Amino acid sequence: MRYFGRRDFLKSSILGASGLAMANRPAVAGSIGTDRPVITRTLGKTGLELPVISMGVMNADNPGLLRLAYEKGIKHFDSAHSYQGGNNEKMCGEFFRNKPRDSYVISTKVLPPGLDWATGQIGNEFAAETYISMFETSLKRLQIDYVDIFYQHVVSREESVLRDDVLGAMQKMKDQGKARFIGVSTHNNQEEVIRAATRSNIYDVVLVGYNFMQDNHAEISRAMAEGAAAGMGYIGMKTMAGGFLDEEKTKPVNPVAALKWVLQDPSICTCIPGFTAYDHIETDLEVMYDITLTPGEKSELVGGQEYAGLFCQGCNACEKQCSRGYPVPDLMRSYMYAYGYSDLKKARQVLETRGIDVNPCEGCFSCNVKCARNFPVSDRISKIARLMAVPDDFIV
Repeated sequence: MRYFGRRDFLKSSILGASGLAMANRPAVAGSIGTDRPVITRTLGKTGLELPVISMGVMNADNPGLLRLAYEKGIKHFDSAHSYQGGNNEKMCGEFFRNKPRDSYVISTKVLPPGLDWATGQIGNEFAAETYISMFETSLKRLQIDYVDIFYQHVVSREESVLRDDVLGAMQKMKDQGKARFIGVSTHNNQEEVIRAATRSNIYDVVLVGYNFMQDNHAEISRAMAEGAAAGMGYIGMKTMAGGFLDEEKTKPVNPVAALKWVLQDPSICTCIPGFTAYDHIETDLEVMYDITLTPGEKSELVGGQEYAGLFCQGCNACEKQCSRGYPVPDLMRSYMYAYGYSDLKKARQVLETRGIDVNPCEGCFSCNVKCARNFPVSDRISKIARLMAVPDDFIV
């Protein structure tokens, strides 16, 4: 069966956002700081009613951004155990510690110890006790008794989704009331991960990379729709497709159009764009009141698809092609963090955890990796690997 391609999907939306919105008419909450109604959706079987725009806190290090987002009506805030070496969770904890607990929804993600980045498998060294201890450290940093969503972080294999000891540890935290709901976050091999999460009958939420630059978005959408029918909730990330279409940053992605495009999919409850400046919040929050794609926005997105872009769609078509066994999608993600988001710390962290040195391709004179998006893989690996030669105090 042939699914709609990216261009077909965009063209079909010329019928109007109303086509999909009517199929899943969003609930409308009371207005927040304006007389316009805020669009909300329900996060699957969790019953959480969330505005369609949330906040990804990963790159934020200014509590003033949290304050403005909170005051403007954002309810859901997404962090992780590893972000900024734990300081991201600490910042969230300090900001929210005097706020009514029912006034915000917070999620965090914990990476399973023993994860093999090249294969996506979790090794035998995984220990449930260690995993639970890491999660409880996150609770202490956040200064709360429970998180609303606890994710297994960076899942790319069915085996990891369904691994008994990981599931047991997460279910234990849910049973003890330390996590209201549990889920997985995924960047690679997403259709497989989404379907496995649905089959588990245990997970409540999937945090999924989803944007207008993906060739495989229709397959991901199909997998999400199957899960949504069973009560799975979905939150969209990487919605800006790297923020730019070129490494020179001369072709920015229209953030409003990109967010609206994602929200045409009725399976997506909310998106978590990252805010690093106050004007980012003001711009993106416009989508909380109107998700209708204008003809100009549709045309702009279609034009953007003519470029290879910076976003790796995690299709894993390149899997095992690298003669040295490097996790190519992760390296492409590191490249995106640096050249798209200007987040050198996150880009460097990815390289370090994957064991990449400054000259990973030295002595390899013919790259075998063929990218489905036509990325110049060896060139991008060589460029991003240079970060490993930069002194730590220069990485900001």
